[in-house]
Amino acid sequence: MREQKRQWWKESVAYQIYPRSFQDSNGDGIGDLRGITERLDYLQYLGIDLLWLSPVYDSPNDDNGYDIRDYHGILDEYGTMEDMDELLEEARKRGIRLVMDLVANHTSDEHAWFIESRSSKDSPKRDWYIWRPGNEGAEPTNWECAFGGSAWEYDENSGEYYLHCFSKKQPDLNWENEEVRQALYSMIHWWMDKGIAGFRVDAITYIKKNPAFPQLAAADGRRYAPVEQASLNQEGILDFLRELKQEALEPRGAITVAEAPGVPLEQIRDFVDETDGVFTMLFQFSHVDLDIKPGGKAEFTDWDMKKFKEALSLWQRESNRHGWMGLFLENHDHVRSVSKFGDDGQYRDLSAKMLAAYYFLMRGTPFIYQGQEIGMTNCPFDSIDEYRDISSLNLYREETAKGRPASEILDYLGKRSRDQGRTPMQWNADREAGFTSGTPWIKVNPNYTEINVENNMRDEHSVLQFYRKLIALRRQYSALVYGFYEELCEDSADIGMYRRIHEGETFIVVCNFTADRVEWAGLTETLAGGERVLSNYETEAQGSLRPYEAAVYRWAAAT
Repeated sequence: MREQKRQWWKESVAYQIYPRSFQDSNGDGIGDLRGITERLDYLQYLGIDLLWLSPVYDSPNDDNGYDIRDYHGILDEYGTMEDMDELLEEARKRGIRLVMDLVANHTSDEHAWFIESRSSKDSPKRDWYIWRPGNEGAEPTNWECAFGGSAWEYDENSGEYYLHCFSKKQPDLNWENEEVRQALYSMIHWWMDKGIAGFRVDAITYIKKNPAFPQLAAADGRRYAPVEQASLNQEGILDFLRELKQEALEPRGAITVAEAPGVPLEQIRDFVDETDGVFTMLFQFSHVDLDIKPGGKAEFTDWDMKKFKEALSLWQRESNRHGWMGLFLENHDHVRSVSKFGDDGQYRDLSAKMLAAYYFLMRGTPFIYQGQEIGMTNCPFDSIDEYRDISSLNLYREETAKGRPASEILDYLGKRSRDQGRTPMQWNADREAGFTSGTPWIKVNPNYTEINVENNMRDEHSVLQFYRKLIALRRQYSALVYGFYEELCEDSADIGMYRRIHEGETFIVVCNFTADRVEWAGLTETLAGGERVLSNYETEAQGSLRPYEAAVYRWAAAT
C-alpha cells in the first residue's frame, strides 16, 4: 500500500442535507436555508464537520433543484443569497465546511443560456446545447432518457431536437464547446469566492457523448435503448475532467466527491488517484443497486449480503493503492438503508447500528444522510398520488400504460423510489414531526412519533448516540482513517468482518447481518487479545454473534 497524505477531508465526517426536507423555518411546508442554520447546533452535537447541501440554486424544480435556472441565484422558497451567506458564516463558526452540488451536465430549459440557444439556429449559443435534426420524421436516435421516454425533445420553433439525458426540462450542455466549459469554470470560481470548500459533482460521467450519435440495440419489444450506452463514461471524458481540475478545481483547493456511475474499478486511478486523479473522492453505487435486474425496467433481481460485502470490498481493496472513497449507504436518490439492508421492524435499532459500524469505519470519508443517524425507515406510501419524484411518476405512467399492474409498480416504488429518502426529517413527536408548521410538500412518515431526534437525544442507547460514538472513535484513532483495509470472513453471507492496520495499530470490525445467532469457529481466535471498544450490545458474547450484533476490537501498537 502506498502511504497517502494526511488531509483534513479524509479525517472529516460528512452529512448530506436535502434542503427541501430538512427544516422549514417559515411554515410553507418546504425546508429552507434558515431552517438549516437553525439546526447547525444539532449537526455540531452529532460531530459533523463537512456539510453537503443538495441544490438550492434558482430552479423551476422539475427535478427538485437539479434543473438549474441560475447558477448564481437562490430559489425563493429556500431563501435569499443573504441567507446563504449567513449559513456559510454560522457553519464556519462551528468548524463546519460546506460543499455544494455542482450540476454541470445539464441546466434547466429556463436557463438564460438555453432560452438563447433555442431562439434561433443562428443563435451564438446554439452550440451550447446538443441539437440535431430528426431522422426520417422521428427522433435523431433511439436513446431513452434516464427518467423514461425519448432522450430527445422536439422544438417547434427551429424544427430540431435537443438532447436530455434526464428530464425534458434538463437539456444537456455541449461540453465539446469551449465557451460552455469556460462559463462553468467561471461559475465554480464564483462559488469558491463565497467560501465553500468544494463540490459534490452530479452526474459528471454523462458529459461526454458518443460523437457518432449511433442508433442503439433496444431490448425485445422496446422502442428505446438506455442513453447510458452512448453517454456514460465515454472515451475522451478524461480530457474534459482533467481540464476541469486544472482550470477550476485544483487552483482553488476545492475538494470534490464525484457521483460517477459507469466508472469501473479499473479506472479508480484515473478518477481519484491522489496524484493523478481528477477528483478528491468517489461515490460508487454497486452495493446499493444490487437489487436491480440488469437491462430490466422496474424489475428486481436476487441478491444476498455476500454480494453486498463483495461490492464494497472490491473498491476498498483497490483504494488501499489508489484514491479515496466517499462512504455511504443512503442519499437523496436511494431508499433508507435499515429498510433495505437491515430489519426496520423488531431489530431496527440494532440493525441500524450494525450497518453504521460496518460502512462507517471503512477506508474513506463517511457520509451520513439526514435521518440515517436516527434510523429513519422507508415510508408507507398508499398510492401514486403521494409520490413527488419525477422519475417515479414517469415510471408508473409508462409501465401501467403498457399493461403492467399498478400494484406491481407500486411495490417496486415502495422499495426503490427516490422519494423514500426525501420524506421530511423527523425532529420530534409534534405535528408533522417538527419539520413544518404548515403542510409538508411530501408526506411525513407516520412513525415519526417513535423515531425522531428528540427521542434519540434522550436515550443514551439510541441510534443517534451510537453514531456519535462512531464519530468519536474515528477521530481518536488514525488507523480508522488511514489504515490498510483487509476483508476477513469473506465467504460468509452472514458475517461481515474486516481489519484496519496503521502504524502497528489494528482494528477489527465484525458484524452479523442476520436476525439469528451466528456461530463461527474462528471468531474467538481471531478476536483474541483485542479490546472491545464499541458494540451495539452492552455485554460481550463468546464464540458467536447475536442478531445484528456489531463490535469493534482494537490491538494497540507494540511499544
